[in-house]
Amino acid sequence: QVQLVESGGGLVQPGESLRISCAASGFDFGISAMSWYRQTPGKERELVARISAAGSTKTYADSVKGRFTVGRVNSKNTMYLQMDSLKPEDTAVYYCNVRKGGVAPRDYWGQGTQVTVSS
Repeated sequence: QVQLVESGGGLVQPGESLRISCAASGFDFGISAMSWYRQTPGKERELVARISAAGSTKTYADSVKGRFTVGRVNSKNTMYLQMDSLKPEDTAVYYCNVRKGGVAPRDYWGQGTQVTVSS
C-alpha cells in the first residue's frame, strides 16, 4: 500500500534554512509526480511545490518562489524540500502528496511534519 513518511521538521529562526524529506513506498515512485502541501490551523491545505516524475519540471507557490527548492532522488524513493530564507509565515505542517488512480484518482498523504519559524 502507498506509504509516505515525512521527516526533518523542526524549529528554526527567521532567515534560517531547513530541509524536509519524504520517503515513499508501495507505488511506482519513479513514474509519479509528487507534491508538497502545507496547512495551518483554520486554513485549507495549500500547494507549496510540485515536481514531475523525472524531476525536470518544478512548480512553486508564489509565496515560496526563489526560497524553496523541491527535488527528488528516484533511486532512493525520496523527495525533499529545501527551504531557505524562512519566514514566520512559513510555519505550518508540511505534507507529502501523491495522486494515483488514473480515471478515478485518489490523493495519498503522509502524516505531516511540523515546521515552526520563530525567533
